[in-house]
Amino acid sequence: MTKNWYPIIDYNKCTLCLSCYNFCPHEVYSISSDGRPIVVNPENCVEMCRGCQKICPASAISYYGDT
Repeated sequence: MTKNWYPIIDYNKCTLCLSCYNFCPHEVYSISSDGRPIVVNPENCVEMCRGCQKICPASAISYYGDT
């Protein structure tokens, strides 16, 4: 796991469905007080895993470190 790869949420696209939060088994996400998914543990993200991006119905997730 690495800090060179982690999800970035585009809140202009995010529908607050929490699919990313519910999907990730590595506790990368948490939920903010206003109900938004937030990345709290980027170091837990598995490099090149695109699971949360694939299940996001709004295509609101990209990755720091993606080329």
